[in-house]
Amino acid sequence: MHEMAICLGVIQIVEEEVRHGSFSRVRSVCLEMGALSHAAPEAIRFCFSAVAARTVAEGAVLNIVELPGVAWCMSCSKNVEIAQRGECCPCCGSYQLQVTAGEQMRVKELEID
Repeated sequence: MHEMAICLGVIQIVEEEVRHGSFSRVRSVCLEMGALSHAAPEAIRFCFSAVAARTVAEGAVLNIVELPGVAWCMSCSKNVEIAQRGECCPCCGSYQLQVTAGEQMRVKELEID
């Protein structure tokens, strides 16, 4: 389950921010996740609470902002939204798609005390 490793990375980012900031507790974490990031939001939520225990993020709310997958169609030259890899272009039906967005994952903001 790579979601656990992702959550460990999120907590490392949070702890690094604590070292550089003047706060002692994190109330919420906003995580942006692309639809093509290969991580399940439900699993991320489950793992986050376990990983955050006994850290400055214990009890913090995890807000996940899901971003769409976007691809450029080589056949019709349009940017199209896709939910997963392997889908056809919703405009022309071609499978010649180049992913341009939706693979990212980043900590967007922290709400702190």
